Amino acid sequence: MTATEQYVAVRYLVDDVQQAVDFYTTHLGFTVRTSAAPAFADVVRGPLRLLLSGPASSGARATPDDAATAGRNRIHLIVEDLDAEISRLRDQGVPFRSDLVSGPGGRQILISDPAGNLIELFQPAQR
Repeated sequence: MTATEQYVAVRYLVDDVQQAVDFYTTHLGFTVRTSAAPAFADVVRGPLRLLLSGPASSGARATPDDAATAGRNRIHLIVEDLDAEISRLRDQGVPFRSDLVSGPGGRQILISDPAGNLIELFQPAQR
C-alpha cells in the first residue's frame, strides 16, 4: 500500500478463499488486491479492504476457541438504489438472509458470503 492509499480493513474468516473472492468480485464490486489462495486474499471496494482468511491462514489460527463462532457483526455497504441491487442479486441467485427493513435512517437488507459472513446493503433515507 502506498502512503496515499487509506483502507479500513476487516478480517472475515472464510471456508474457501477463492469462493469468497469470486463472490465479492462478481456480486459486490470488489477488486482483488492480493491473493495467496487458498490461505488468504484481500479485496477492496473504495476505502474498505476485506481480509479473507482461509482455515490455513495465520489470521484464522489466531482465533481463540471461545470466539471461533461468528458474531452478529457485518460490513455495511451503501448503495444508491437498493431495489435495483436486490433485483440484480436475486437474478444472480444470491440468497437473502433478511427481509427488507425500513426505518428513519433508510432501508436495508442482509445477504451473506459463502462462509456465512453478513453483508448489509443500505440505502440512506432522502433528506
